[in-house]
Amino acid sequence: MRMILVATWGATLIAAGATAEVAYAQPAADSPRIPGQNSDGLRVYLRAGLKTHAAGEHDYPQFLADWSKLLTERGAVVDGSFHAPSASELANTDVVVMYKGDAGYMTDDERAALRAFIKRGGGLVTLHDPLCGPDPEEFASYVGGAKKHGEVNYTLGADIPLSIVDKSSPIMKGMTDITLFDEAFYKMTWAKAPAIHVLATTKIPDTPAARRGGGVGQVVPQVWTYEHSLEDGVPARAFVWMQGHTYENFAKPQIRDMLLRGIAWAGKQPVDSLVDYVPPARPQRGGAAGK
Repeated sequence: MRMILVATWGATLIAAGATAEVAYAQPAADSPRIPGQNSDGLRVYLRAGLKTHAAGEHDYPQFLADWSKLLTERGAVVDGSFHAPSASELANTDVVVMYKGDAGYMTDDERAALRAFIKRGGGLVTLHDPLCGPDPEEFASYVGGAKKHGEVNYTLGADIPLSIVDKSSPIMKGMTDITLFDEAFYKMTWAKAPAIHVLATTKIPDTPAARRGGGVGQVVPQVWTYEHSLEDGVPARAFVWMQGHTYENFAKPQIRDMLLRGIAWAGKQPVDSLVDYVPPARPQRGGAAGK
């Protein structure tokens, strides 16, 4: 049996072909403050998945480990797991960040919890392929666009040129046109009322998969925002980046900062609040014994 070990704070994930999860418990109200942590920060829930694909691809567990640390260092309060967040977990969340395959597949309870969260104005961020599932119209109503599971609507690994469409968007500050070895999606179902706000597109390259799916040469949004009200609820925000097939692309400075700004924006915080966060000064150790 192949085992994947991923270290997380205070926990070690051992993931085999069966269900496994990591959850970061909310601290007790009277627990000591963790030095350097911003307890009043943006509350982020990371929805990850088990590792799939080849080495260096779709590394959802590594994302959970890396980005829980990164976001905490940038002033967020982070929770997360390999399961869909429950209603009680979402009650303590400002924005859900999803990096796992096929999040469009939900139980009735999971769907009800997510819809209630969005209806009260909760933010949603999807990275790469969570927006795939059995009913793309449903998931498009949450994030502005989605694709159907089982269709050939992808390029597989290829050079993906991202062209910035809205250079004035604060989310795209510092972004230039960039080519990533990654994956792009096409044959999308789009929300129409309201429509998405496109931040970047790609021209679908000529790959065997793109030929089979009929996507070669199409110019398709790959980064966008979506502002809407679900069932006449509180206005909600979603941010989508459709790359992330190749995990190392998350660490590229332009991409990392774009994602941090997208997460802050979806959580209705100042767009640069995670990028420019300055942690509080650590208290000085007292005494020669280093108390």
